[in-house]
Amino acid sequence: MEYNTTRNYLVMREYGRHIQKMIEYLLTLEDKETRQRNAQAVIELMGFLNPHLKNVEDFRHKLWDHLFLISDFKLEVASPYPIPTRETLRAKPDPLKYPKRYPKQPHLGKNLELVINKALQEENPDKKNGFANAVAYYMKLAYNNWHKETVHDDAIQSELSRITEGQLEFTNTPYVKSFRTNENRGDRDRGGYGDYRNKRNPKFQQRNNGRNDRNNDRGGKFKKKRF
Repeated sequence: MEYNTTRNYLVMREYGRHIQKMIEYLLTLEDKETRQRNAQAVIELMGFLNPHLKNVEDFRHKLWDHLFLISDFKLEVASPYPIPTRETLRAKPDPLKYPKRYPKQPHLGKNLELVINKALQEENPDKKNGFANAVAYYMKLAYNNWHKETVHDDAIQSELSRITEGQLEFTNTPYVKSFRTNENRGDRDRGGYGDYRNKRNPKFQQRNNGRNDRNNDRGGKFKKKRF
């Protein structure tokens, strides 16, 4: 009995052990015409066993490449496609060139630096002022997102003047809705809607007394209707 431990390495599992044995048999054939005819038969069988390859563009080209790959590129047959080599199929792709950005203001990001550079190159005063207002709004928004509190416009103008060396000044006050802190949220909820259903709340008592008065005028509590 033949065990898997005594067999050679299975190159491509999707074709199975029998296809690999057929290709190994092709290597033992000395007659060129016989080897070519049997190679064509093996290609047809490989396509029959893997019908999903028919949806792939140039699937027969892929089958021939797999044939040479399973034979360890030792099979000498004529192919309708360029015969691959070990170097072409197993070559490593070139590493991707990732963009390396080193912003001068890391807390503001590289994109804002690009906008500032474009604003400094703008000759139209109206467009340049619009760029300055947009940059100031983003700076105030970024500060508010990180620190959870508002910042004065003078601090934004001072930071913008330092970055642009005094070449940009914004005119519109950038309005950014401030975040509520936990302390402010608790003060609002204690007397607001969050604590409305508390029985100690005078608003709840007033609403409950009004409901009881209406029920007494109508003869007590409402009774459930029977259908």
